[in-house]
Order: sequence, then C-alpha cells, then structure tokens
Amino acid sequence: MLSTNFVSALQSAWKLPDLRARILFVFAMFAVYAIGLHIPVPGVDRHQLERIFQNQDLLQFLNMFTGGALRRLTILALGLNPYITASIIMQIFSYADPRMREEMREEAGRRKMQQRTRLLTIVIALVQAIGFLSTFRSAGVLNVSGVQAFQVIVAWVAGAMFLLWLGEQITEKGLGNGVSLMIFASIVASMPFQVQQTYRLVREGTVTGFQVLLLLAIFLATVWGVIYVTMSQRRIPIQHMRRIIGRRQTVGGTSYLPIPVNAAGVIPIIFAISLQLLPATILQMIPYDRANPPTWAIYVDSFLRIFTPGGGWIGSLIYAGLIFIFTYFYVAVVFNTDEIAENLKRQGAFIQGVRPGKPTADYLNDVLSRITVAGALFLALIALLQYWVPSLTHIQTLTIVGGTSLLILVGVAIDFARQLQAQLAMRQYEDFLK
Repeated sequence: MLSTNFVSALQSAWKLPDLRARILFVFAMFAVYAIGLHIPVPGVDRHQLERIFQNQDLLQFLNMFTGGALRRLTILALGLNPYITASIIMQIFSYADPRMREEMREEAGRRKMQQRTRLLTIVIALVQAIGFLSTFRSAGVLNVSGVQAFQVIVAWVAGAMFLLWLGEQITEKGLGNGVSLMIFASIVASMPFQVQQTYRLVREGTVTGFQVLLLLAIFLATVWGVIYVTMSQRRIPIQHMRRIIGRRQTVGGTSYLPIPVNAAGVIPIIFAISLQLLPATILQMIPYDRANPPTWAIYVDSFLRIFTPGGGWIGSLIYAGLIFIFTYFYVAVVFNTDEIAENLKRQGAFIQGVRPGKPTADYLNDVLSRITVAGALFLALIALLQYWVPSLTHIQTLTIVGGTSLLILVGVAIDFARQLQAQLAMRQYEDFLK
C-alpha cells in the first residue's frame, strides 16, 4: 500500500516542472557525492586496509555511513558521522536545558542551534580525523607524515563539512531533509559492492541458492516489520473544552496525542554500538607491531571480543541491555510529560478520565513506559539481526539485513514519501484557490 502510494505520488510529481527540477537536483547532488567517494588520499596500503577492516567491527559500522569511503580511505572517509554525533549531542542538550528549549521555539534560536551544531561538527571531525590517522598509521595502512599527514586531516575535515553543505543544499533547493537523504545515499552506495561480493560467492559455489533465498526472505520480513513498527503509534484521545475568545466561541472536540512505538529511532543503537566497541577501538589506536603483536595485546583483544555484539551471547546481552538503557534515556529526554501536561492544561484540553496537571503527567509517564518496552525490544531485535542473520545464512558479505542501516533506509524513505505527498497536496490546494 505504501509503495503503491509512493510510486503514484512520484509519477504525479514528475509531471510538475518545479517538483521535477527539485527531484533532479537531489540526484545531481548524489552524483557529486558519488564522485567524491572515489577520490583517495595519498599513501594508502590497500592490502593492509582490507586486513584491518576484517577485524574491526566499529570501522565497518562507521563505513556504513560513508558509502564505502572509509574502506577506500577517500577524502570523504569521515562521511556524515561527525555531524550525526554533533546533532545527537546538541539535540539531547536542547531537550535537557530549559533555556535552550525555549530558544528553539523561535527562528533565531533554531539558527543559533544550527551554528552550534556546525561548530561542534568541525571539532568532532578534527578529533575523528586525528584518531583515524593515528589508527591507520600504527596499523601500517597510511604511510604519511609531516605536512602530508596534516593535508590528510584537512582533507577529511573539509570532506565532512562538504557533505553537510550538500545536505543543506538538498534541503533548500531539493526535496526532503537533505542530511537524511545523504545518509540514505551513503548506505545505498555501499550496497553494490556487497551484492557483487555475494554474487561472486554464488558463482564460486561457496553460497548456495537456498542460502540466498533464505536471506532474501529474512530481508523482506524485516523490512515489513520495520515499516509496521515505524508507522505504529499509540493515539491518546484528547478532549478540548469550549472556549470564548473575544466574540468568538471555539467548539470543543476530540483530537489525538500520538506516541510512536519507536520514538527513539536509531539513536539508541548508535550509542550502544559506539560505547560497546570503544575499548577495542582504543586498543587499535595504541601503537605496536601489528604483524607481531605483543602477548598482552593478544590477550586483551581476545578478552574484548567476548563482549562485542558478534562475540557470543554475553556480548549480545550487553548490546541489548545498552539499547534498552539508551532507549529509555532518550525517550525520557525527548518526551517531557510535565511540559506536555502543562500545555494541555493551558489549552483547556484534557485526557478523558484523567485530571489535568500532575495526574495527566503521571498517566503519560505510565503509557510511555509501557510503549517504550515494545520499542526497545524492537530495536534490540533489529540490531542483533545484523549479527544473527550471517550466522544463520552463512552469508557474511550482505550486511544490510537488520541493524541501523535498514532502520535508516526505511525511515528516510517513509519521510520522503510523506513530504512528497505533502508537496503535491499543497500544490493541489493552491490550484484550487486559483
């Protein structure tokens, strides 16, 4: 149903010159992004680069948001990862700080928040660039030093800010949220390589047709589940009282307060995987001979692998637990039930059977706690599928089934479809007024 509506909306939008120009602009920016994915930095040892990626889960996770640029070590190797981290940090601060939350209600405050996010993005990009340089140099992947090393850092930071600029251009001159679409494009850009690797295994006989069919069935079922949960929400009926404003009398009625099942989105998964893989990442940044590692490094690495999501049931339980913790934390920060209850009271609205004020806040807290359990279970299941499916199908080359990538793809596609339909409805309304 959703895909049918999207296709019909896309066909209708293509017939309108202004919307067609916006859609073409989006694809033009994608083409620029694709070119940047293949401009390498100097001094890269490709053999060593492939080896380090085989043993680094965090690098593979970050590579997903770069369209494969990190795996190739191009100028866009940082991708939009610095901006994603900066925006999450600023979003949490804006909800936690009442003063910043008040500023966000005005246009000037939102612009100020965007400037802060950009500045924080530069700082995070610089830190990540230095960290990557140290990691890859100690692993023998990057053979640069002095001025050349400084140039690599500048190129990576500039590449991250260039991608952010591309996203802002799409938002302004294209269609939809530009940054979200750039993240969408980065995930899609890594898919051809994965499909090619899987096809090569099928031709060599390493992977059977049954395994591919099983993987495809799991993928379709997971997509259906993600769409279903993403669009599911608990609608709380709100009763509005009749109010007299001047000489006008507003008619009371019933509306709904929607609470999404997956209110936290992919943020808990990003936080959980980043925190869980942080010790292994720090170990990789410590300089030592990778060809002949010392005994302590071998023991520490073996110990840390037990606690990674793909290292066994202990790592999976820790991963699921962290997702639950971050889901409840993020939902508690985003949904301020006291503020929602106060706003309903000011508007002369109330939940049927619940008194205004604190009882309303307590009721919303109870509903939110119960629905967050379902959302956290869903996120934990999707996140762990990324590690369970390869073990079940014995196909290690196609990692899009489950995990953050699939959530982002489906979420951005749904949001883009909604915005496209909204643009069509607005133009139909304007034509009606004419």
